[in-house]
Amino acid sequence: MESVTDRACAAALYAEGDAALDTGASLLAADPDADAEAHRRGEEFVRRAWERGWHPADLVRYVRRELDGRRAALAATLIAAETARYTELPPRWRRQLAELPPPVPRNRPDRFGYAADLLELYRVLLRLPAIEPAGPLPGAAADRLHRPPAADEPRMLTRIRALLAKAEATGFPEEAEALTTKAQELMARHTIDEALLAARTHSRETPGACRIGVEPPYESAKAVLLDAVSSANRCRAVWNEDLGFSTVVGFEPDLEAVELLFTSLLVQGTTAMTRSEAGRRAGGRKRTKTFRQAFWMGYAQRLGGRLAADAERVTAEADTGTDGGGGLLPVLAARDVAVSDTAERMFPRTTTTRLRGVSDLDGWTQGTEAADRARMGGSGSGSPGGRDGEIMA
Repeated sequence: MESVTDRACAAALYAEGDAALDTGASLLAADPDADAEAHRRGEEFVRRAWERGWHPADLVRYVRRELDGRRAALAATLIAAETARYTELPPRWRRQLAELPPPVPRNRPDRFGYAADLLELYRVLLRLPAIEPAGPLPGAAADRLHRPPAADEPRMLTRIRALLAKAEATGFPEEAEALTTKAQELMARHTIDEALLAARTHSRETPGACRIGVEPPYESAKAVLLDAVSSANRCRAVWNEDLGFSTVVGFEPDLEAVELLFTSLLVQGTTAMTRSEAGRRAGGRKRTKTFRQAFWMGYAQRLGGRLAADAERVTAEADTGTDGGGGLLPVLAARDVAVSDTAERMFPRTTTTRLRGVSDLDGWTQGTEAADRARMGGSGSGSPGGRDGEIMA
């Protein structure tokens, strides 16, 4: 016998328009006994999302883009309920679950409105595209979920986070520069230590992947910044503009570094742009979208050059001190090949997208100066002059 939930879903999910949605919501709202089954149906849709490559943060971000924050919080509620059934979860999943919006109370503000939200969310979940898998599914065997960390890894990551948090909080550009530079140096040295340890122990560790949200506005420039951070930390980033994220491929310690540094540089860049706009207003000039786009592109392009230079410097210094010199580069080269091979298997049809050059000289200048204040070491230069960026997509 067909249940109320079956009839509501049949009415709302497989037909377009508000009338179909209202019909399904009315059926659910009229029958309180259908609540549990309606939510179980939502958990089934969430479970199918995992099988299609999605992770909790990806799903919430996508629902927010397609609908709004209210339905994104409802998705988070279903995610929390669905994942509670697993005894094992990948570490990155646990971190994402901890950052979900708080659960949404059922049937608020009223039964009909809540049912309509639920069914509209199900419409989105039902039509989710399949994306590239990035790590094990929840419930996988424990030996697939946990990599024994290096002895100093928790302490090192804690120290890096602390340095970046201070860089974000300080009002003194010179202090932010010094703190961020030190954090990147620690990341680079930690990557080198991990690579040498893996070589000595003949580790079977292979590259993995994570997805990092690239949120509007000015997402193209932010994707360039993420690509620069990834390259400097021996990873590959592939941007999916339509779904609002980049997939970063690399070894786990390097993925951690990319996530930490990119998030911090976004915060620092936003703070610097706000300060620059305040200066423009004080000088009688208006804030414009063109200025902001140019700011972010200048910030991303300049940081890319400085990150690359700093990575080369730290690697060269470490190589001269490794077994009399020359022992590090082959190890890193082998890991680079492994990362490239993994990225090409995951994304066999990537293209290089050329981004439109910027035209606001003031925005570019302010952005490059902000990058200098957050620089990672080395030197770089550039000017807008119609300059384009490139990114894998």
